[in-house]
Amino acid sequence: MKKKTFLFSFGLLLVLLLALTGCAPDREQPSNGSGSTDEGAAGKPEELTIWANDEEEQLQAIEEIAAKYEEKEGIKVNVVAKSMLEQIDELALAGPEGKGPDLFIQPHDRIGDIVAQGLAQPLEIEESTQESYSQVSLDAVTYEYDGKTDLYGVPAVIETYGIFYNKDIITEKPSTIDDLKAAIKQHTDPSQDEYGFLMKPNDFYFTYPFFKNFGAYIFGGDVGEYDISDVGLANEGAIKGGELYQSFFGKGMIPASTTTDVIDGLFTEGKVGAVINGPWSIPSYREALGDKVGFVPFPEINGSPATTLVGVKSWMVSYFSENKEWATDLALFITDEANQQTYFEVAGELPTNTSALQSIEDPIYAAFSEQIEHGVPMPSTPQMSQVWEPMNNALQFLVEGEDPEAVLTEAVEYIHSNIEASGGAQ
Repeated sequence: MKKKTFLFSFGLLLVLLLALTGCAPDREQPSNGSGSTDEGAAGKPEELTIWANDEEEQLQAIEEIAAKYEEKEGIKVNVVAKSMLEQIDELALAGPEGKGPDLFIQPHDRIGDIVAQGLAQPLEIEESTQESYSQVSLDAVTYEYDGKTDLYGVPAVIETYGIFYNKDIITEKPSTIDDLKAAIKQHTDPSQDEYGFLMKPNDFYFTYPFFKNFGAYIFGGDVGEYDISDVGLANEGAIKGGELYQSFFGKGMIPASTTTDVIDGLFTEGKVGAVINGPWSIPSYREALGDKVGFVPFPEINGSPATTLVGVKSWMVSYFSENKEWATDLALFITDEANQQTYFEVAGELPTNTSALQSIEDPIYAAFSEQIEHGVPMPSTPQMSQVWEPMNNALQFLVEGEDPEAVLTEAVEYIHSNIEASGGAQ
């Protein structure tokens, strides 16, 4: 008994001596809500490297926020300007050589491809921290791979679309799809290049609500856990949606040859009552129309709020990073309420942090937050790339008067064939 007591006392004395002489192991961890328990790997690094998108305002905002993180944590943050379009190819080469970033930013619809290449680290973030973000943004960065569903990004920016309108032409906010049809009939005079409402005929991204609100869907399964063998774009609801969409085109309606340039040009000239677009168009529309420009969520379809597609940009932790916990901490810092407010003020992109989003006073941006509540993420599976072209072609056939059932059935056949040919069929 005395021998055991002596050993215990000696051990306790050794621990105290190690602590006093500074020989105890470094157990400093980021207090980021990541839930990490890997203490040894969480020692504070001297620096972190992030790849930020190279657009001027976005880069400026990130540099300002990174400077605050340096001051807070004493970690140098190297902000490298790199186009989002180039980051993945460069990471695949630089990452294994130890030359890549700790943190990079990507649109969520590329997550499937990024994960399949083994470039991103699954994240462990505490539930209480996740509650700071809008649910649709969290859904967007959640993805199933190899039988396991994980969070692969910290949501940073959220986008969707709705209706911009000229208050001098349309005096009442268009709240239903019939209101848009009425605008066409009341304010369209092709001989003067004047139109009550214009939309691009062959863009499935913007026309998704016409189909979704009648029960169509892109892929079956849950968000992030897609069943790519189940394509719901030719079901009964899709056909009804196709018929409604088709009714906006034809004699005296929207021309079947309408392009994006024509839409933006005529709208900014004050010749169009309403158009579909996203928050990225706000600066140019306001510059041209000033207080005349208004915005409303996408009008109701089939008696319900329109379900639009939502895009999310997120900060992703590189699989090759040696400082994954601290990279996660930095991502959470960039996207906390105060820093998302800073990012919105400088870069003009909508925040995913719910408190920051709800604090926006600008009426147009605030209306976007309402539409986001009714949005769903674009599918993040790589097979989504096989959907766009067949559906865009189908929409063009619809506006030219072809039978909706035949057109949509053929489009879905092409989608299945494309997925099989790409090696993505399950």
